[in-house]
Amino acid sequence: MRARDPLAPVALTMGEPAGIGSEITLKAWLHRADHDVPPFFLIGDAERLAELSGNLGLSAHVRCISEPAAALGTFESALPVLQLTAPVIVSPGRPDPANASATLDSIKRAVAATRAGEASAIVTNPVHKQTLYRSGFRHPGHTEFLGELAGGGVTPVMMIACPELRVVPVTIHMPLAEALRQLDPERILTCIRTAHRALIEDFGIDRPRLAVAGVNPHAGEGGDLGSEEIEIIAPAVARARGEGMWARGPEPADTLFHSAARQTYDAAICMYHDQALVPLKTLDFRRGVNITLGLPFVRTSPDHGTALDIAGTGTADPASLIAAIKTSFEIARARARRAAPTHEK
Repeated sequence: MRARDPLAPVALTMGEPAGIGSEITLKAWLHRADHDVPPFFLIGDAERLAELSGNLGLSAHVRCISEPAAALGTFESALPVLQLTAPVIVSPGRPDPANASATLDSIKRAVAATRAGEASAIVTNPVHKQTLYRSGFRHPGHTEFLGELAGGGVTPVMMIACPELRVVPVTIHMPLAEALRQLDPERILTCIRTAHRALIEDFGIDRPRLAVAGVNPHAGEGGDLGSEEIEIIAPAVARARGEGMWARGPEPADTLFHSAARQTYDAAICMYHDQALVPLKTLDFRRGVNITLGLPFVRTSPDHGTALDIAGTGTADPASLIAAIKTSFEIARARARRAAPTHEK
């Protein structure tokens, strides 16, 4: 197990209680020593977690804590759980809109704990968006909700990362036709700027290299296969270069993700959701991590959904959650180092 860091523990949200979030949280705690997992606590229902652990034969110890700071002294012997006030009644694989308020409360409390310095970072377990929508939730997903909780002046940007690749989609959860309508130079430039800053501050890359994908086959073939590259994407890349950033493109997306190409950049800026996520999930489906850039706090998430079809079966793989916890802690540690005062001799 790692030597204790001076950072606060990581806050995990409950996610959709009918999904696999609770199971993979229990398994992440059980594998804490094997995978050098930093201390974390879950904002959820301790009694339900303990019952699930017994039902799945996991033998994970669960203990209620009254405040996040207590997680550090509890983590070695039990999974610390900060109890939710709203009741959570669950049938595995069957989401219930009645649990939506508890799901959202878990996220809000994690944000509050992190902003207060009681948690070093947030890791969100997957939510079931359709269930939240039926309860009146009006955001497309976690990213946009967290942006609102962060306050005004924040434009959150999604990065998906695994050891082999980092991708940043300019448009996220919308139909492809709408995504194409939403593309404009300013939106692309915002993603480039945010990714550039995060690669420096959170990943320690002094001179980030950004490859910007086109949207049409062969990046438009000089306008013969579409004009978006010429009219929208290239101007954003030119402005990024003018601001001193290392950026190239528009690049044909079909040649941007093979092994040799990936060695030439630190992150790829992609124009729509699947252009970014298909190559990454093909390369490393188990260890992908969703990182929200541009927030005043650190947030990551496993790069998979609620997996309702296997909820309650004991077969869920915690690899992506473990990667998300470790990534969040490393980013928080990088930010803490940058914020620490320097003492000149």
